[in-house]
Amino acid sequence: MDRFTQMEFFVLTADLGSLTRAAERLGLSNAAASRMLSALEDRLGVRLVERTTRRLWLTDAGREYHRRCSALIAEAAEADAAAGELSARPRGVLRVTCSVSFALLHIAPWLPRFRERNPELRVHIEAANRYPNFIEAGIDVAVRTREHESDSGIMVQKLAQTRRVFAASPAYLARRGWPDTPEALASHDLLVYALAADPYLLHLRKGDEVREVRIAPVLESNEGQVICAAARAGMGILIQPLYIVRDDIVAGRLVPVLEDWQLPPLIINLAYQSRRHQPAKIRVFAEALREHMKSSDLQTSWNVRGG
Repeated sequence: MDRFTQMEFFVLTADLGSLTRAAERLGLSNAAASRMLSALEDRLGVRLVERTTRRLWLTDAGREYHRRCSALIAEAAEADAAAGELSARPRGVLRVTCSVSFALLHIAPWLPRFRERNPELRVHIEAANRYPNFIEAGIDVAVRTREHESDSGIMVQKLAQTRRVFAASPAYLARRGWPDTPEALASHDLLVYALAADPYLLHLRKGDEVREVRIAPVLESNEGQVICAAARAGMGILIQPLYIVRDDIVAGRLVPVLEDWQLPPLIINLAYQSRRHQPAKIRVFAEALREHMKSSDLQTSWNVRGG
């Protein structure tokens, strides 16, 4: 029998003033309860209880042990209750990691509405374009663009899919012309995301036709916002997902090119620890973000041709 169980048994016996009643409460025989008390006293090397056939009372050592054990048991019960409350109610600090672009464009503008519905939550955004072991880093939820986690304890759910597009500023296209084939990209200045799986080899499809084009970009960056800013300034043709550049395309700051040719789409996932005993803060964030994506119809706008 473990130490804490012995403590709980002893406190119950002392509070009820009866070994028999404590045995009944725990579903034990009187003989088993007596052996349990004897084992506790043997472990401590002190007599805790004096008893006759009619009554039971604590020794001095028993009264002190009862006082200390009662405090420990009460504190443990409070800890259990607090943990259960955190599991049932969204409270505390929610730590989210995602790319800088996703944080700027889609998390930060939506957070005020999320906080209105969850006022006891504080939010910490860890904006990063690489994928650290976010569980070890104390991160609760990750929004990321890969389909599998090496840790089998990580749940991954698809949040959305987005097209990747070629786009450039009107000034660049007026100066350099429009590429009309994938091979024409070789004569243009390209701006690429350095953390892509293979940023220098493009896989393109148009119907049944497939092309592979190797490129030598004039700018590569590990941050999509840098690439977008350079493209808006007329530096070249970027390759970015629509979730990043759609607003620039709608506003006319960037113009899609080679729209007939499709790049592999980008899958955006939610990743978090297993659903078992999942804290409420993770559950409500994941549900709210999925609902936001659905109500805003972002899935559709991130996949339409021409942005």
